Amino acid sequence: MNVYSGKPSYYYTLKQPRTPQTVQCDVCVYGATSSGVTAAVQAARLGHKVALVEFGRFIGGMTTSGLGATDTGNRHVIGGLSREFYKDVGEYYGTGEQWFFEPHVAAKVYSRWLEHENVTIYLEHRLAKVEKEGQRITSFSTEDGVEFKARIFIDATYEGDLMAKAGVTYAVGREGNSMYDEHYNGVQYGHPHHNFIRYADPYKRRGDPSSGLVYGVSDSVPGVQGQGDSLIQAYNFRMCLTRDHNNMVPFEEPFDYHPEKYELLLRYIQAGMFDIFDLNRPLPNNKTDHNNWGAFNTDHIGANYGWPTGDYQTREKIYQDHVSYQAGLFYFLATDKRLPERVRNFSSQWGLAADEFTDTSSWPPQLYIREGRRLVSDYVITEHDTLGRYVLEDSVGMASYKMDSHNCKRIVKAGRAMNEGNVEVAPLDPIAIPFRAVRPKRHECTNLLVPVCVSASHIAYGSIRMEPVFMITGQSAGVAAHMALKGDGVVQNISYSDFERKLRSEGQILTVSREI
Repeated sequence: MNVYSGKPSYYYTLKQPRTPQTVQCDVCVYGATSSGVTAAVQAARLGHKVALVEFGRFIGGMTTSGLGATDTGNRHVIGGLSREFYKDVGEYYGTGEQWFFEPHVAAKVYSRWLEHENVTIYLEHRLAKVEKEGQRITSFSTEDGVEFKARIFIDATYEGDLMAKAGVTYAVGREGNSMYDEHYNGVQYGHPHHNFIRYADPYKRRGDPSSGLVYGVSDSVPGVQGQGDSLIQAYNFRMCLTRDHNNMVPFEEPFDYHPEKYELLLRYIQAGMFDIFDLNRPLPNNKTDHNNWGAFNTDHIGANYGWPTGDYQTREKIYQDHVSYQAGLFYFLATDKRLPERVRNFSSQWGLAADEFTDTSSWPPQLYIREGRRLVSDYVITEHDTLGRYVLEDSVGMASYKMDSHNCKRIVKAGRAMNEGNVEVAPLDPIAIPFRAVRPKRHECTNLLVPVCVSASHIAYGSIRMEPVFMITGQSAGVAAHMALKGDGVVQNISYSDFERKLRSEGQILTVSREI
């Protein structure tokens, strides 16, 4: 696969096996994200036979796919396997704990963990259907004809695919503020970051609304502050870049390059906005983790709405569109003659790190799914929790990052291009993630745990959706699976007092007052 002459692919064409296969295990984890890895490792450490099933070809999700500059919040509340991961990364570099790292190092740590605990990994297995008896999942099957049977299932995908096929209630998009009496949910204008601070004309012919809108600007109505909708925050690829010419793949023209996709950016730069690279996340060995930055950058705003509930073919189209957009963006910045020379010279100094993602032409394979489906369970975490208004007594771990939503749409308002949806609000203190938000309602499913797509409002999820937190909730899901297997197999029947003691014995940090 080559980013420029071919297509790195999310959607894999798999051959059907000649004879059906059945895998029997105690705990089956679907989704080899960072959360899926820690869930599988923890359950295996507690003596259970574990199958880790993954849609794609790689393990580790964003942690191994470019997000090397960890968004930590308060590091004091990162414990258990999550903290162990950063210590193991530091051991690799000989530095103690290491929070900024190269993607291939994270992959080495995860691979070593899984191998040491004898977790069986099944790559390139696409979920097809789920079988249930009453409120219990008995098995799920993948498109290549493999059936996975287990007593406890864990959905560790970014999208919540297993929980959806199991028939549990979920939400997609932004709740209106009135739903949970919130302030920062729904349509959001007025937050100062990642918006146009200089005028950029949104029309194909400047100043002429009748000419239509340039690429990437939506003709949707602006909406009113706090109004709910089905939109989700933008996705991108986290790029591992370098300017070490001995280890650099220069930005090349992608296979379907269309410079008109970047007309609005051209106008923005011509208006004097030159600060367009996010290079404040240095990684070891002359690399950097490049994320979205400013009003127009790697976030492909408005291009991902069909992802959370889309079928695999729909997701493949969205994936390829994001590859095309982002590869073209860097090529545009490095080569387009209409840009100021200073922009082109600076952009062309950088390229993809040649020694990363060698199976996908140095392009990160995992699209950054910042938000997919979200479970709706007996407790929905809201901004009231993140702002310290409630005290939760069934904690499985803590989150401490700011409520962080990227933009959800780009529109015209008052005759100018404007982004909408960015929110960045710091919590007062670390927040507890309740066990009730990690398991479905009893009447919907009794043997499923959901450590990634937890039960939270859109804006509260913005504080939870960080990789260290996903490792924490994944480990707690592995412990919960163990507790359920010791009992009657019903996750809602787990005694929290017993569960809490076990979590603490495994190094989890559950409250602020006791640990800090």
